[in-house]
Amino acid sequence: MTASPHRRGLLAVLLTPLFMTQADATIVNVANPSIHADLHASGAELELVVGSYFVAYAMLLITGARLGQLRGYGRLFRVGLSVFTLASLACGLAPTPIVLIGARIVQGMGAALMVPQVLTGIQLGFDGAARVRALSLYTIALAGGAVVGQILGGVLVSADLFGTAWRPIFLINVPVGAVVLMAARVLLPGDGYAIDAPHDLAGVTTLSSAVLLIVLPLILGREEGWPPWTWLCLGASVPFLAAFIAVERRLEAREGAPLVNLHVLARQPIAWGLGAQAVAVSTYYALLFTLALYVQDGLGRSPLTSGLLLVSWVFAFGIPGRLIGRLPGRLAPLVAPAGCLILATAYLAITATMLAGHHPTAVLVVLLGAGGLGLGTSFSAMLEHLTRAATPHYAADISGVFTTSLQVAGAMGVAAFGTAYLGLLGGLGAGAPTHAFAIVTAAFAVTALIAGAMAYRATHARATATPRRVELQ
Repeated sequence: MTASPHRRGLLAVLLTPLFMTQADATIVNVANPSIHADLHASGAELELVVGSYFVAYAMLLITGARLGQLRGYGRLFRVGLSVFTLASLACGLAPTPIVLIGARIVQGMGAALMVPQVLTGIQLGFDGAARVRALSLYTIALAGGAVVGQILGGVLVSADLFGTAWRPIFLINVPVGAVVLMAARVLLPGDGYAIDAPHDLAGVTTLSSAVLLIVLPLILGREEGWPPWTWLCLGASVPFLAAFIAVERRLEAREGAPLVNLHVLARQPIAWGLGAQAVAVSTYYALLFTLALYVQDGLGRSPLTSGLLLVSWVFAFGIPGRLIGRLPGRLAPLVAPAGCLILATAYLAITATMLAGHHPTAVLVVLLGAGGLGLGTSFSAMLEHLTRAATPHYAADISGVFTTSLQVAGAMGVAAFGTAYLGLLGGLGAGAPTHAFAIVTAAFAVTALIAGAMAYRATHARATATPRRVELQ
């Protein structure tokens, strides 16, 4: 595959559905009023239309990565894409809110089966400079999908094509998914390398339960005012996580095939790297949420305007991935921490602009571009670091945990910073939205500095020997 003449086509096949899944995570936000008017959905049902996708997606990402290793990543990619496409059709045709919520759950499950195979496919199919370029496009698809989802949602809902209101935001996935699926059958490699090993059902059960108990209250708790059940769920996730670790360690001791190889993830270059990525990205997801509220409610602008403000972020985010591979090797350990420092500086500049009382719209575009450049630098460098820190045998371990950690971190970021922003609005008097946004972006800056310190530890930690995994043929 490394020398395949179809490499560009392969990368397009892998990244297009990734872009689609990220867009579908945010595209519903701007369509909720239209869904409410058309289906007469209640507030709780609208929350579930958004949240059920995230919950199903986050729960099954690690399981999807492991299934890709057991059954072949190409096969699981096609299965996940088929499920996602059919579920999108069901979403677009849903006659009631309950049907729409159920279809969104299935859509999230399809995405969870498909998305981990993208990073696995890049790790297995590309090396050297080609891998660096592929990872840079991977980062663009991740960040760009979320922003484009908001913009595209606003355009499609406003267009009201053939009187279909919100339905095209889902139906657009159907022809795209069908074309990519046909291309995948030709361009994705065979799955002859898939291993034959028993499924770790105990690991799947305990981990999925733990992720559900973490993500569900984080997504729904803010709107519900953090009722007791949210805290009970978060507390209950701890014993499930402990049980998962115990199950995996016992299976490793018996030389079995665990859902996640904990010894690999415990290596300092990997553990600190995953933590750094999660902490930095949590500020981005929180920024998407708080910026939309600030621009729409504080400045009185449209949802489309709030989405367009982030175009500079996404554009700048994609630049570093193309340049990092050209830097001297001695500078590589410093790139990710430097990116976090740029990100923190951009956040602090936004804070200063807000507090100075300047009209922020034009300045925000520039400063958001600087923030995107910083996060893109850190993200691309750390992703390249993680893919080098583990051999291809552990691609599924890295892919599953990496994508899951980003989703959990995003939910935590929105829950923590979003709650703080909304809480500040009621106690700051005149100009509350501006002051609240300034305080939150200052907190983003502190968080980005913490991520930078973790990134430094990751790139300067001494790698220990990779544990042996029993190869089951």
